[in-house]
Amino acid sequence: MVRKIRLGVNVDHVATLRESRRITYPDPLSAASISLAAGADLITVHLREDRRHIQDNDVLKIRKAVDNLNLEMACVPQIVSFALKVKPNKVTLVPEKREELTTEGGLDLSKNYDSLKENISTLKSNGIEVSLFIDPDEFSIEKSATLGADSVELHTGRYADSMDEIERDFELERLKKASVLAKEAGLNVYAGHGLNKDNVWQIALIPEIEELNIGHSIISRAVFVGIFKAVEEIVEILNLASALRENKNL
Repeated sequence: MVRKIRLGVNVDHVATLRESRRITYPDPLSAASISLAAGADLITVHLREDRRHIQDNDVLKIRKAVDNLNLEMACVPQIVSFALKVKPNKVTLVPEKREELTTEGGLDLSKNYDSLKENISTLKSNGIEVSLFIDPDEFSIEKSATLGADSVELHTGRYADSMDEIERDFELERLKKASVLAKEAGLNVYAGHGLNKDNVWQIALIPEIEELNIGHSIISRAVFVGIFKAVEEIVEILNLASALRENKNL
């Protein structure tokens, strides 16, 4: 049986377009529904402290409508309290800076260790899976396991943004090694950031990776082909990669 790589579609940038005019459309919930109809397995939203795109009500509406919600969030009291109210299937703890355009790297797990550990425990005790968005290095993986996280999402930004083939191959090898280490540490292995239909293939072939979260490139592609087609294109790639991974293990 083919072990399908799950696709999480991040609909933040549908809200970015809406908030640019402070109006009621386009609706992230509609984008989520279309994405699931096209073959996505879960929906991802990032509720930022500054509420630059996704709003509290978006999360509440999407939670009621979808079976599998991944809430990206900073590990701060206000957002943790909101997550405990909403109870998504999973939270992904991410670093967050007010001035950044997008998440710039993985969590620094050498900082705020006690706070992270306490909040991870609280979220897990409320039946919420906890994933940490980390750089693909041994230290971050070891700390994630020690903190009690269920999963890690490996930051693929350096791989995706690299314009040099040698550098990209180096970053790909880092991701492969980190995936093995994370799996050996008992963590579920996810990945995301900067992935699109042209660069996702090599990441999808990594055997340990169970889930990819993709947002900006899908919403950008949807401008030209529509959300259904943009999601469907990624799903087709992941299904083929899944089949090839399965054949290698037969």
